[in-house]
Amino acid sequence: MYKDFYNLKRNPFEITPDPSFLYATKRHNEALAALYYGVRRRKGFVVITGEVGTGKTLLVRCLLEVLHRANIAYAYVFNPRLSATEFLQYIAGDFRLPTAGKSKSELLLGLSDYLIARYRQNLTTVLVADEAHHLSAELLEEIRLLTNLETPREKLLQILLVGQPELDEKLDSVDLRQLKQRIAMRSYLGALDLDETRGYIDCRLRVAGCTSSADLFPTETVAEVHRQSRGIPRLINTICENALIHGYAAQSKSITPENVKEVAADFRLNVVHPSTNTPAGQNGHSAEVERAAKTLLDLYASLHNAQELEPHMSVAVGAGVRKQ
Repeated sequence: MYKDFYNLKRNPFEITPDPSFLYATKRHNEALAALYYGVRRRKGFVVITGEVGTGKTLLVRCLLEVLHRANIAYAYVFNPRLSATEFLQYIAGDFRLPTAGKSKSELLLGLSDYLIARYRQNLTTVLVADEAHHLSAELLEEIRLLTNLETPREKLLQILLVGQPELDEKLDSVDLRQLKQRIAMRSYLGALDLDETRGYIDCRLRVAGCTSSADLFPTETVAEVHRQSRGIPRLINTICENALIHGYAAQSKSITPENVKEVAADFRLNVVHPSTNTPAGQNGHSAEVERAAKTLLDLYASLHNAQELEPHMSVAVGAGVRKQ
């Protein structure tokens, strides 16, 4: 809609992870290098974590393109909410192995034979688990056991775990300490600073065909984008995409900070409510505390009333005794 107006060949701020739009900051370069080095050197486990919208999946897509060109077979799991058997079926299916009617042990035997055959041809095989923070502890343990397929010097299956910081918390748990000790390389993706935000916007506009990004997104506008997005690339895309639509509607050749503020308000980017997903144990604990407090208050009231009635009760009891 706005491409002709702004002389663009493509939409520069799509939120889909398109490798052609990769803006490689120092952290992104380090993470991509860790992924590729871990695979090529057959290190076993490599872990990449980062906040929501920081570009993890985009890095994975870039890596998959490189793996494809290098004739490296990979299984890419993007929805890890599976049982152990379903997970193995998915991996085997991605490697084009038969899965119909196979038991878990048969799937493991088939996968083992496949990995050994590729290793004998000096070929590398990779398992990529995106959204790995959703993996259960049981499934993470199953994945660890897959690394037991190894030679005295190298792992037969290279495993990349990519997820949000919750993945780090899971890997720090006592139950997964064996897996944590097998991690060969780790990287973390954070938010962009102001200079990186400027470079990120410039890079995307340039790829889309813009010849003067500084005119379209002036310095003060970029600063407002960074403030509203907090440096999260996905939010930068959302803000800039909708700011271009607003600018086109107003027939403005330059995006203003006011455009950015309006978009941020429309998307409620500064509105954050506390999580309603309180663990059941905490709810039960709160209810117990409330009941205990009510009991104490009732007890206090009873004692207070008893103290006020005590003189009258003494007189009444004494009179009764004398009467008897």
